[in-house]
Amino acid sequence: MFIEKIDRDALLKPLQTVVGIVERKQPLPILSNVLIEKDSSSIRLIATDLEIQISTQQRIEINAESGAVTVSAKKLQEILRVLPEESKVSLDIQENKLTIKANKSRFSLQTLPAQDFPVVANQLENASKINLKQGLLKKLLGLVQYAMAQQDIRYYLNGVLLVIEGQQIRLIATDGHRLAFVSSRLENEHAKHEVILSRKTVNELSKLLSDSEELITLELAEKQVRISFADIVLTSKVIDGKFPDYERVIPNYTNHLPLDRITILQALQRAAILSNEKFRGVRFVLTEKNLRVISSNSEQEEAQEDIENDYHGPALDIGFNVNYLLDGLNNTPAQTVTFSFGDPNSSILITVPGEDEFKYVVMPMRI
Repeated sequence: MFIEKIDRDALLKPLQTVVGIVERKQPLPILSNVLIEKDSSSIRLIATDLEIQISTQQRIEINAESGAVTVSAKKLQEILRVLPEESKVSLDIQENKLTIKANKSRFSLQTLPAQDFPVVANQLENASKINLKQGLLKKLLGLVQYAMAQQDIRYYLNGVLLVIEGQQIRLIATDGHRLAFVSSRLENEHAKHEVILSRKTVNELSKLLSDSEELITLELAEKQVRISFADIVLTSKVIDGKFPDYERVIPNYTNHLPLDRITILQALQRAAILSNEKFRGVRFVLTEKNLRVISSNSEQEEAQEDIENDYHGPALDIGFNVNYLLDGLNNTPAQTVTFSFGDPNSSILITVPGEDEFKYVVMPMRI
């Protein structure tokens, strides 16, 4: 018997940790599988797509012989998920089949040899090591990841730039139309190191990280990163390429408009209803003490909303993609935000008053 009478959740929870990177349609059938390794005191699950590998290890209280097997990750997850919560699960390997027994249920899945599973090679020689809190990294990723490109031919935009320098960590994401920047202070000094984390790596980290104060370890090398926390180790290739000069993109304006974040967020949500479905444009007409938000569509329908404020700068009429503005406002927990403007052809800069850590730049659009 490979594993005998283990609690369903003792198998399901670690499987759910690694299964996010597994896709059903893979160039190699074994990449759809999860590798399950067991020794006398622990069970280890590994999944990979050749770019990213996630492994998790858990102690178990059962005595059984060591062994390893690979089996369809999604099918095993579905089977475990629909079993009653209190189920005791047994796994048995017979030739090229894995038999799963629980209560009066029995399932038989095809396996592939464990020795054929493509474990990601270690490329972390001379890696920089940084320790920081789980909750901090999760918060920083949340403040920038929405600005990543999705499938841009400029592949270096399909991720997040992570910069460690001195006592500072910086994360930057851009898709060419908007840019999100966030920084935070680290406890120790570090040499400068920067890597581009892939979109998939960022998304998995955001799901797996908790808001806890527990420390995680980042290991950054030229071609690979490894992030270790709780019982999880995520190893990923980094994107090779030159990230844009983000410091040149962030403007230094003198016209500032402080706004209650929820007030402007809700006004933009209402305006978005009647914006053009393709271009998603809204106009800001800014005059002394008033911001008018206007949207319209090809059916000559229009939404208009006035927001009183303390603005005393020059009048402006400028257009933006409303979705980009909503992304920034939805992912910023601050109560008040500052909109800073240049001229009608310049980008808008969104910041938090009294802080220099978060900056969000959105390019204008012609409406």
